[in-house]
Amino acid sequence: MSDTITIGVDHGYAAMKTTHCAFPTGLVGYDNEPYTQKDVLEYGGRFYVVGSGRQPLQKDKTVTEDYYLLTLAAIARELAHRGAESTAAVHLAAGLPLTSFGRDKKKFRSYLLRDGQPVSFRYEGIAYTVTIAEASLFPQGYAAVLTQQELLDEPSVIVADIGGWTVDLMRLDNRTPNAATCRSLELGMIRCLDEIAEQVRRALGLSMTAAQIESCLRGESGSTGEQVREIIHREAGAYTRRLLSAITESGLDTRAMPAIFLGGGAALLKRHVSATDGLCRPLILDDVCLNAKGYERLVGQLSRGVKVG
Repeated sequence: MSDTITIGVDHGYAAMKTTHCAFPTGLVGYDNEPYTQKDVLEYGGRFYVVGSGRQPLQKDKTVTEDYYLLTLAAIARELAHRGAESTAAVHLAAGLPLTSFGRDKKKFRSYLLRDGQPVSFRYEGIAYTVTIAEASLFPQGYAAVLTQQELLDEPSVIVADIGGWTVDLMRLDNRTPNAATCRSLELGMIRCLDEIAEQVRRALGLSMTAAQIESCLRGESGSTGEQVREIIHREAGAYTRRLLSAITESGLDTRAMPAIFLGGGAALLKRHVSATDGLCRPLILDDVCLNAKGYERLVGQLSRGVKVG
């Protein structure tokens, strides 16, 4: 369809991202309408507050309706940001880790595509009728890196996509993923944030929220005291060293070749990765929406017959 809108969606464990929007992967359902319409999805006779709380870890994102509902919310947000009509045909561009891409691609595509029929729902009080006319899946991390052509001139590059629950690793040799090097480590930013919160609680008796810790890691000004900031950055540095050690143990030597760090964790750990001694050439891509942008770009290239990679 010539009027189909391509929308890239990155289905993270910690956050959902489109090319222009990002929100926590939280979803709380209610039988009755909440007191506010902000962040509220109405679908199938129920109401869902989107971005609230933290979802339980779902290694298989198709086992519940949660990620489908979050996808509808992401599409609504992106359509609203673009000023598009609320009745739209969408070409959904999404991704999976390269480690599970071949195994889960067909199932996840069917989960997102359904029967290709119009779906009616309301988001923040606005009625939407969306037809997911097509769903294309790409390897996450790799899709993001392909948006940065100048980074691919090296013969071998490490890619570390630091997500909420996992860190997905691969090595690119002459721009092509080396399948034998792909790893998925359960060492994402949720582990880091939880450990920081525990250390602050032990040392100072304070209960910090993840939002407060993330704000401090980004260097934003706030009401956080100096002692708290010292603990947060100390523990973030320790986490960064553990992560780099785990990458090396996976057979990828960050001292021997450039390493590209991306994902939400890269944005939070930018100062700590950059300050680490011994790295060959760390490249931090701190745009959390980069995977979603990569998916959209790949759809555009394929529609024009351009070779990907």
